[in-house]
Amino acid sequence: MAEDYLSKEHTLKNNNHIVVLTHVPDQVVAERIANALIKAKLAACVNIGAACQSIYEWKGAIETQTEFPLHIKTNQDCYQKVEALILTMHPYELPDIIVLNVHGGYNAYLQWVNFTIA
Repeated sequence: MAEDYLSKEHTLKNNNHIVVLTHVPDQVVAERIANALIKAKLAACVNIGAACQSIYEWKGAIETQTEFPLHIKTNQDCYQKVEALILTMHPYELPDIIVLNVHGGYNAYLQWVNFTIA
């Protein structure tokens, strides 16, 4: 399968791959956002991590919340639409949305990302 994405017809575009991170309050919200991103072809893959504890200050109080992390594999060209979709579907007043640039990786996988969200 990897050979399919190493062919000349799937040559790697400019390396503008990103991973968008966000956290949601439960598995149901995580799956809704992940499925919407995949169906809209805004992400090639969304990993939903195990529940974790987030501790933060909000409106002057220290809060502790169980959350589920999402790692959204996409590219910079899709970012604005990814952000808009998250903001529409996310229940928080101020969701965390953080972008990490991808500076490298397995070439066939990165080509698959491009192919999948094209």
